[in-house]
Amino acid sequence: MCDTTAYLPDELIAARGIDRISLYVSIGGEQRREMEIGDYSTFFERLRASEEGATTSQPSVGDFIAIYSPLLEAGREVVSIHLSAGISGTYESALAARQQLVDDGSGGERIHVVDSRTGCGGMGILTLAAAAAAERGEGAEEIVSMLTPAREQLRMWFAIDTLEYLRRGGRIGAARAWLGSALQIKPILTLEEEITPVERVRTRRRVFERLVKYSEELKEAGRDAWVVQHIQDPENAQRLVERCREVMGTDPLFVSEIGPVIGAHTGPGLLGVGGLPSEYLR
Repeated sequence: MCDTTAYLPDELIAARGIDRISLYVSIGGEQRREMEIGDYSTFFERLRASEEGATTSQPSVGDFIAIYSPLLEAGREVVSIHLSAGISGTYESALAARQQLVDDGSGGERIHVVDSRTGCGGMGILTLAAAAAAERGEGAEEIVSMLTPAREQLRMWFAIDTLEYLRRGGRIGAARAWLGSALQIKPILTLEEEITPVERVRTRRRVFERLVKYSEELKEAGRDAWVVQHIQDPENAQRLVERCREVMGTDPLFVSEIGPVIGAHTGPGLLGVGGLPSEYLR
């Protein structure tokens, strides 16, 4: 299982038998589970118009127990993969739920909680790698062991229009050093436990070309299982898919839109690409 911030397409979730737990987002005094927000456009319109912005929160221990308990009662092992502990308390909530189920004698020792040390497409790729291993018949401990080298091989890059949303939400990490000179730039970032700056460019056109260049780096390094994600920018996402397909010679694992929980902290206009060697997904 994973949490909603992987933004895996529903059809992949269903096909691979992956369970999800939802984070929460609040805007204008209204809190909702991310999984219940069907229309992202309305949320981002409200975000643009809001002076206070939006806030987010992790699932509660009770939320986790409600999902873990039926799986344990069915005799299952659980590999539970979550948003980087460097930017979210989701991993800690999962650990607390596991411990409570251990203490209750409910089989919590069969839950294996994994800090993905990434999010969004990166976490989605790792979750698909775990699902592929499960389909091969590997046990939970083998899957967790596989995820460590897989995470070391993962590379993800994303560009945003402004650092302002990250600054407001306190998730800016090492990119804080760019704040003073960021008014006329388009930051390219990655998530290595926390938000980490990679490069500064000055135009959206240049952002696009740099992301294509990163896809060439993925190809050269053998990271040939790739994804594209965006926020409220489907046209450029499709353009990026087409260019990356030319580079990679394969279709993406998935293309999806990042939702309100991460979007609350990055703002609309995000475009990203990343990949992992396909050997982890066979």
